[in-house]
Amino acid sequence: MPRVTQAHLDARRQQIIDAARARFATHGFARTSMADLVEASGLSTGAIYRYFKGKDQIVAAICEQAGQALPTELTARSVRDFLEHIRTLAREEDHARLVTQIYAEAAVSEPLAALVRQQLDELRAAVAALLPDREQAEAARTAEAFVALCDGYRQQLAVRGDLDPAPFAAAIMAIIET
Repeated sequence: MPRVTQAHLDARRQQIIDAARARFATHGFARTSMADLVEASGLSTGAIYRYFKGKDQIVAAICEQAGQALPTELTARSVRDFLEHIRTLAREEDHARLVTQIYAEAAVSEPLAALVRQQLDELRAAVAALLPDREQAEAARTAEAFVALCDGYRQQLAVRGDLDPAPFAAAIMAIIET
């Protein structure tokens, strides 16, 4: 029997993650069954369980793939561009709704909450590193506010739809410049 390549296995795993990402964004975690993921992915139940023991593992895999397109500096232009990137992801990939669903699940799942906390810690540290001229505690406070405002903007996109990022960018810059 021919061996299945690692590339094939990776592609099937990604197919499941992509189907779950889309389904969770539109229907939520609780309203998505494994049968829904079978249908959305086009794979069999056995194929999905080959890669994941359940939905919790799929959500964790989605989180682990999350990447941040942080600016390389905190200028008015780069902050606006970053928020515009968040807006584009919300429009094109339903990313804001997906993150909202993940946060809601993290509120009741300690393992997922730990993963989300770790990612938020890493994000705050990356933002604080963009403020090398600030005292460490001040940079940490600014990073906390930056992440909170960006997450707030993403949450607003999930609930209110397409929003102009300008007021959020102005608020972020006011915090950075103080």
